[in-house]
Amino acid sequence: MRSKGFDGMTCSIAGVMAAIGDRWGLLILRDLVCGLSRYEDFRQSSGVTNATLSDRLKHLEANGLIERRRYQASPERFEYVLTPKGWQIAPVMPVLAQIGDRLDVSGASAPPMTFVNRKTGAELRWGFIDQQTGEQVSPADLDILPGPGADDLVRWRLSHRGGRPGGKVDDAAG
Repeated sequence: MRSKGFDGMTCSIAGVMAAIGDRWGLLILRDLVCGLSRYEDFRQSSGVTNATLSDRLKHLEANGLIERRRYQASPERFEYVLTPKGWQIAPVMPVLAQIGDRLDVSGASAPPMTFVNRKTGAELRWGFIDQQTGEQVSPADLDILPGPGADDLVRWRLSHRGGRPGGKVDDAAG
């Protein structure tokens, strides 16, 4: 899948990327979040080759993100379901989709998917929420600080936030 792994890297983002594997792994997870569960459905949804799909399913299973379950004995057939660990990746899907919509990269004339609260039907939007005030925070007010598990490389990386006051990011999410 890749020429160099993320072993030994102190980075939660790298760890999630390693568990997912690559773009195909992410698309399989997207399909699982959307409700697909069978091998042929994944193939139809993404156009991935059999070899790549088999490899990515094994990788996701080995990393505890999905579970393979037999749904038919003769001939033996399996479906795939998200594990509790795999469901923790689900919130990334609307974020990626909404960023894609803002960047107009889907090729569609309007957003291809809308994410709603199942209970109310209201559309969902991603954002940063201040844990003290409960208010939404602009990406321009985001700062990144070393956490309790930061190593020297993390500290070095965060020390290079450039000429941005307080290390803040640009307000690209609007």
